[in-house]
Amino acid sequence: MPALDGAATTLEEAGPCHAPALVEARGLVKEYAREGGVSRVVDDVSFAIVEGETLGLVGESGSGKSTVARMLLRLVEPTAGEILFEGAALPTAGSERMRGLRRRMQIVFQDPYAALNPRMTVRQILAEPFAIHRERPAEGMEARLRELLRSVGMEEPALERYPHEFSGGQRQRINIARALALRPRFLVLDEPVSALDVSVGAQVINLLRDLQRELGLTYLFISHSMPLVRYLCDRVAVMQRGRLVEIGDVLQVCEAPRAEYTRQLIAATPEMPS
Repeated sequence: MPALDGAATTLEEAGPCHAPALVEARGLVKEYAREGGVSRVVDDVSFAIVEGETLGLVGESGSGKSTVARMLLRLVEPTAGEILFEGAALPTAGSERMRGLRRRMQIVFQDPYAALNPRMTVRQILAEPFAIHRERPAEGMEARLRELLRSVGMEEPALERYPHEFSGGQRQRINIARALALRPRFLVLDEPVSALDVSVGAQVINLLRDLQRELGLTYLFISHSMPLVRYLCDRVAVMQRGRLVEIGDVLQVCEAPRAEYTRQLIAATPEMPS
């Protein structure tokens, strides 16, 4: 994964990325109507993700990080602001052009149990993206499904089994395989190991690193764990109560945080086991 030399550690210093951005958020705002008024859960959030890098988006529960992730994919419509992908503004969620863009933008959800349909076999789960997008792999469906399983460290017999027959870590590998089915360029990883045991989660994180290197993927990695972000990410953006409070090179931010909230996050999460 490429490191960004000299990246800033504050929003004011961050400036534009030196390389072209694959994904860019500009002034994102999300508000929800509440009894007696409006709740703003994301407030003027801007950042860019360069092709091939991993940007970590961290903050405690309720900080707005998952809402930002879903806005990037148009799973949630922003109240204000703009999202660019490959240099062009994303259309509205229901448009035919947005449907086509979903081939190149995918998400791996937090809960590996809820994300898989229990009535479908792994074969049906992995084949579903092709059916939705009316696409057939050039190498043939069977070869592609086997390739997807191998890419996440699973064997061909898994195709005929159901989700309840697998462990949590195996289910998350199946989720990752499904996200990769249409060969996307950008993956949102929404706390993909928070529901897993530490050792199993470490295996999944290492798998994600290997896949990024092999396939040239770009990641937005959502987490509340600064040590995990330090291990996986090139840069980190820290969210507090809907706003970005710090952004920059991950080592600089972790070793010399400028924001008090960042220091609190670092102190609150234990180091990863070696």
